[in-house]
Amino acid sequence: MSETFYTSCADVLALCQAQKDDLETLLDPQSGFAPRLRQICEQQCARLLDLQEEGNASPEELEALRMECNTWGLLQAVMPARKTEPPPQLSARALLNANPYTPTSALAQATMAASRTLAELVVVREWLHDTAPPPPHPDASTGYWRFTKHRVMQNLRTGNTGRTADNVVHEMDPDAVVREAGSGRSLAADDTSYDKALAHTLFAHVRAGNLEGAVKLCLDAHQSWRAASIRGSLLFTWRAISSQEDVTEDDEEDDPNVWHGNKRRALWKTTCTRAALDNRLSPAERALYAALAPSVQTAGVLKAACRSWEDALWATISVLCEERQSVALARLGGGFWEPSGRDEAGDLSEEEEEAWQADVEQALQALATVQVQEGLGADDPFHISQLHIVLDRTDSLLDEFAARLRDGAFDPDSSEYPTMTRFFAHLCLFLQMIDIPVSPLAIQIILEAYLQVLENAGQRSLIAMYAGALGDNAVERYALFLTSLALSADPAERRTALQRAREHNLDVPRVAIVTAERTIERALDSLPSSVRGALPDLTHAVHAPPVDAEMLLVRSIEWTVVEEETYDTALEQANVILRYLLANGRVNVARLLLNMLPPELAAIGTPPERATEYMDYRQFFIVWETLERVAECQTLEAPQMSRDTRAAWLKDYSGLISSAREQILKVLTTDWLVPDPETPPTDRRARELARIRQIFVPELILRLHVLLVNSRAHIPENVRHALRLANVVADSRYMLFTEFAGENGRRLKEYLGAVRTAVLAGLEHGGSDPFRAVL
Repeated sequence: MSETFYTSCADVLALCQAQKDDLETLLDPQSGFAPRLRQICEQQCARLLDLQEEGNASPEELEALRMECNTWGLLQAVMPARKTEPPPQLSARALLNANPYTPTSALAQATMAASRTLAELVVVREWLHDTAPPPPHPDASTGYWRFTKHRVMQNLRTGNTGRTADNVVHEMDPDAVVREAGSGRSLAADDTSYDKALAHTLFAHVRAGNLEGAVKLCLDAHQSWRAASIRGSLLFTWRAISSQEDVTEDDEEDDPNVWHGNKRRALWKTTCTRAALDNRLSPAERALYAALAPSVQTAGVLKAACRSWEDALWATISVLCEERQSVALARLGGGFWEPSGRDEAGDLSEEEEEAWQADVEQALQALATVQVQEGLGADDPFHISQLHIVLDRTDSLLDEFAARLRDGAFDPDSSEYPTMTRFFAHLCLFLQMIDIPVSPLAIQIILEAYLQVLENAGQRSLIAMYAGALGDNAVERYALFLTSLALSADPAERRTALQRAREHNLDVPRVAIVTAERTIERALDSLPSSVRGALPDLTHAVHAPPVDAEMLLVRSIEWTVVEEETYDTALEQANVILRYLLANGRVNVARLLLNMLPPELAAIGTPPERATEYMDYRQFFIVWETLERVAECQTLEAPQMSRDTRAAWLKDYSGLISSAREQILKVLTTDWLVPDPETPPTDRRARELARIRQIFVPELILRLHVLLVNSRAHIPENVRHALRLANVVADSRYMLFTEFAGENGRRLKEYLGAVRTAVLAGLEHGGSDPFRAVL
């Protein structure tokens, strides 16, 4: 499915949502929601037809799209009548009382206006006419029963009375075939075939509601009598004597003094019924008459000619509409033009109307299990949808579809799945816009499915719009999508995604926070624990390149540093991430995070515990960078340096070592990353902070000690500083020696060995007093 198709549907949704308070605009027959989507589907069908010729589109996808197109047409047909009140009209009884000569077409119009159910059925029948397949084109006719006529004339000229003459009818009137069938005579084979094909074509025209096309076809076939039979289905209309304004666009150009239609339609209908039930006629001929005059008596013949589900729906509704109008006209006595001899006072009572509505529902519900010979079956999702729409049960339709989605009844990999989910998603939103109740759970499930389709199709820019329709779940669902972007979106794209959330009235700070939280959870689920296992080997842990999960964890902060409103959360989440990374010795990865944080975070002072922890991390990285600068400075020393160059280098080297010593002593002699004493030891944060101190307090002490001792050749007094550092470690005020308890005291042994080395270094210049170097 093309990307422009998704975008076009979203554009229509955005346009109509901006006008959601204007019901007239939403239901406009040209520019409303349903007509626009129907037009988009028609355009996409045309593209798929071209692709199908090239072998790049499946027939199933094309058929599903055609069904969606038709269903939008049905919605546009029925929804305006359900959501708007029709203008008041006089009843058929009132029309007759005011004008006894009221034409039957005006009476039928008044009957339809008095019953909302009948009016909707008529609208659905017109929709079925519009969506019917185009009738086939029969072969051109060269005359009325040309081959039979040739045989009859030849027999008359030759005086042939043999067996061959007995096989062909002796007369050419339309009833000859039926009249002479008992004698074994029929039309010539070619004429029989042509009449059969013509009857099928005429039936297709009637099925499509194209009576004028059927009449023209009959006239072209030189069968004017059949054309007259078809025209007999038209109701009697005479504008000059009608007090009812039932004028169509086609009638406006006609002379109002000229009448049209059938003044004796009841008699015509009786004749058609007898023809439809006449077994001597061909099945195609009987079906044609049953279609022209549908009734309970001819329903069996009519339905036997139906091949598709749409045909069955059309036949059922045609019978219902014709029977309802016939009963109503009979209760009126038929009026002046078709007197029935029956005149009952009053229109149908409410009880009678409700009973008829119950019969309508029962007849339509039977279509849910009807068997078809062609096309999609009754269990197709779009046929189910159309039937529910006709029955005005869209709430149960969406509930059932959502339940099937939840139960995995549909294959997400099928070519029809995107079409179905897109249709139902937009149907939910359309019904919401025109204030038709929809289950919130159904909306959530259906939109979730369509959002997944959009994600799979790469339609990232459309996610926010549809997620925004989820109501209370909108933020959570859009955040879930943003979380799924993982590392594929750069910071600019992430900012754009949050901007789309604002455009569709989502709570942007909440979206950012939830997205960051979900991303952190996702990353931590695939990373090792930060509170269990042996302490990391910093030689490897510090310099190893970050894995994807670590980068996902670090970049999760990008969501909450976009806007100042989320800086408080960004500070909290930054502490969580830094705690995890440092507890695993990932100093360089943690530094990546620190470099991404805005400087404004350092100015946040509440809550104090969170602010202090963040500043402790910044203090640590200042120390770590100073130690790295010392190491870089050491590499600059060269034996061939001039006296001035060496003096300048020594000054820088001495200054860096002095800064490192002061910074590390400040860390060691303050409560660096020491949790609140009242915090239970089982608290995860307290355990992570304790682990960080066990890793880095001994590391900083050892690195400073080694640095001081190794620099004694250039700065002799550093031996004294190294030995005094041991006093700080042993000081019970700071309890630094307790941080060496990890790993069975391995690092404590390492440090004691380093102190021994420092003591021996103090004796290098002579003397036997080991304490002289400290004084």
